[in-house]
Amino acid sequence: QVHVEESGGGLVQPGGSLRLSCAASGRIFSISTVAWHRQAPGKQRELVAHITSGGNTNYADSVKGRFTITRDNAKNTVYLQMNSLKPEDTAVYYCNLRWAGSAWGQGTQVTVSS
Repeated sequence: QVHVEESGGGLVQPGGSLRLSCAASGRIFSISTVAWHRQAPGKQRELVAHITSGGNTNYADSVKGRFTITRDNAKNTVYLQMNSLKPEDTAVYYCNLRWAGSAWGQGTQVTVSS
């Protein structure tokens, strides 16, 4: 069974930065595509960024140029570096692993407010 855990959320002022971490158990990590999604109150969950097992990345238009997704297979961890944060980035951020199956974490809250 794959366990996924997010960390690094918190309260930050507009224009600030946060780095989220997604740590996963299991040997499937290195062959998984890992994605960050987010869900703001009253809105649908949306894809923020993903990184394939080969290191290819893709971003939502709303975060391009501000967010960077990277992975460290030796640590079974994916990171989401978030810069120039805006109030509209406020959401619960979820990590998702996809291989032949799928696993989600419980989410970490990011609040951007002055």
